[in-house]
Amino acid sequence: MNDFNGSEYKYIAIKNIIREKIISGEYQNASIIPSENSLAQTHAVSKAIIRKAIDILVYEGLLKRVQGKGIYVVPKLEGDLEVLGGFSQTMKEKNINPKKKILKRKKIRANKKYADIFKMYEGALLYYIKRIDYANDEPVSIEEIYIPFNLIRGIENMDLQVFSIFELYKMNNIFLTKAIQTLEITKLPQVDAKKIGMDKDKAVYLFTYTSYDKYGRTVEFARNYTRGDKCTYKIKFYNKEE
Repeated sequence: MNDFNGSEYKYIAIKNIIREKIISGEYQNASIIPSENSLAQTHAVSKAIIRKAIDILVYEGLLKRVQGKGIYVVPKLEGDLEVLGGFSQTMKEKNINPKKKILKRKKIRANKKYADIFKMYEGALLYYIKRIDYANDEPVSIEEIYIPFNLIRGIENMDLQVFSIFELYKMNNIFLTKAIQTLEITKLPQVDAKKIGMDKDKAVYLFTYTSYDKYGRTVEFARNYTRGDKCTYKIKFYNKEE
């Protein structure tokens, strides 16, 4: 029997135990966890306390109730921050079906900020794309992409639901060799949060990318707002020799 101090805090203790088992991998991605009855017996608490703990984890995106089946650990996509690659390419490598929904696409004029990024004059033409990225039909991110308009021939007429941005680059003999990336935690406006199935009060990862080709040209600037409850990222660290 587990000893929890204060009945009003029991559900918090249970929630933390279940969360730790998810994080540690004891409850694996996409697996079903023990039933509420089983958890209540294991921890010697009421089903109401178990249900409240699970409800919080469902809200946080760690668990999902499936009617008639049980409670499942929500699988997370894993990304490698050291690898330079597009969304579709990365998902296919992980045997995940990628899909995109284009929200906006249009020519815009570069203001000073974007003129500095692309080393062009103010007022030069950029092509702006805003899209939702899906993994196995689940929305995982909203992305805004800026590309010099003349970089990709006929981009206005390209089907961006069929061809990935990386494929368009290859068609035009453009090969990215370097990217500078920053990571922040932020929140989406309510209208965008709703589009990817999130509460506006929940935080998202904001990745900002500036990508370059082998000639040092700035090819792309992008902002990617990614659901933290759907994705994890890894970074490798190395000892630096003196």
